[in-house]
Amino acid sequence: MQGGIQAIFSHGGVIKNAVLRHMRVVPPAMRSRMFARHESSPAASMEEHGFESTKISDILSAKGKNADGSWLWCTTQDSVYDAVKSMTQHNVGALVVVKPGEQQSIAGIITERDYLRKIIVQGRSSKETKVGDIMTEENKLITVTPDTKVLKAMELMTDNRIRHIPVINEGGMIGMVSIGDVVRAVVSEHRDELNRLSAYIQGGY
Repeated sequence: MQGGIQAIFSHGGVIKNAVLRHMRVVPPAMRSRMFARHESSPAASMEEHGFESTKISDILSAKGKNADGSWLWCTTQDSVYDAVKSMTQHNVGALVVVKPGEQQSIAGIITERDYLRKIIVQGRSSKETKVGDIMTEENKLITVTPDTKVLKAMELMTDNRIRHIPVINEGGMIGMVSIGDVVRAVVSEHRDELNRLSAYIQGGY
């Protein structure tokens, strides 16, 4: 997954450049008309539609309020066994951890990696260990807001080698996105931008 993400970063411009190269073989007369049309267009050009403008809020909207993984949680007092069971049932790799009775107040996060490193490798009992004993605590969490750009979120996740990132606003925790969500959003926007560039070259703009 990490290699695929780096490929998106390093080759993201290849798609756009491949399309733009076609502009060089357009006859000069047609090319001048294309650029004249572009220069006379409003300030809100196709640049503003690119994947650079996609935000975390767009991902949350696409996932839907009730989508698996958008707001799954456990408490600090739950057993690790129950937390892992919930992950398995919902096919997710992490759960938000809250204090009992305080669902909007995030206490930390528990992931498959925590389970492997702190339970399996250390030979501890998942049924006897509380989530609060192995979770990544709130003060060590890396978070984003709904207004964070998707590419910035991807950068945070790859630089810190994490696969899940909580989304926080003024009112507290509102959701969580995974590296899969982020990659899908970037790939989708690359595809849409390619279509926009193709339409531009063919006179659709």
